[in-house]
Amino acid sequence: MRSEIRHARVWFLANSCPTGLLMTRPKLDWFLFACAGEASLGLLAVALGYALHQPPTARLHWRFADAALGLAASVPPLLWFVSLWKFEPVLLRDIRLVLEQTVQPLFATWSIFQLAVISALAGVGEELLFRGLIQERLSAVLGPFSALVVSSLLFGCVHPITWNYAWVTALIGVYLGGLMMATGNLLCPIVTHAAYDFLALVYFLRIRRQ
Repeated sequence: MRSEIRHARVWFLANSCPTGLLMTRPKLDWFLFACAGEASLGLLAVALGYALHQPPTARLHWRFADAALGLAASVPPLLWFVSLWKFEPVLLRDIRLVLEQTVQPLFATWSIFQLAVISALAGVGEELLFRGLIQERLSAVLGPFSALVVSSLLFGCVHPITWNYAWVTALIGVYLGGLMMATGNLLCPIVTHAAYDFLALVYFLRIRRQ
């Protein structure tokens, strides 16, 4: 019972502690649930896009240069994540505590392959919804920069683990949305998001304590 109460504190994780979705019942299969949660975001984006005549894949183009840029762009947020443990900033202590007390026990037994799968699903699902659909839809109404801010705030609001986690996630949303605006290609933030999630998870679960 105590374990269930403890795990109920966390529902979403995103970019600094990927992937997002956790349940309050630790006996369930966390991996399958997390995969279903991330995949459902992509399906939601497609369904809403169809209803609104705003395909979330409209700006998704398969260009190697943009994929390479997306991979390189995962380095700055990854360095920030590593700094959480190297320098232990006091203002972000609550993020470290949540990751260590709740996330680590749930992800610790996952294989590298599982971490890669959930990271890829998070990159695709969340970017289709927040950048491909919401940001693009709002751009037609508010203009590109206001749409970037609003969609990023929404991105932070659905990660309300702590106040610090929410605003950091919103800033990451600005970064990802800016990549799409700069390249004109949703592929770039998808690759950045997925690569960051995977590398941050590997560091957090495999490398940090070595």
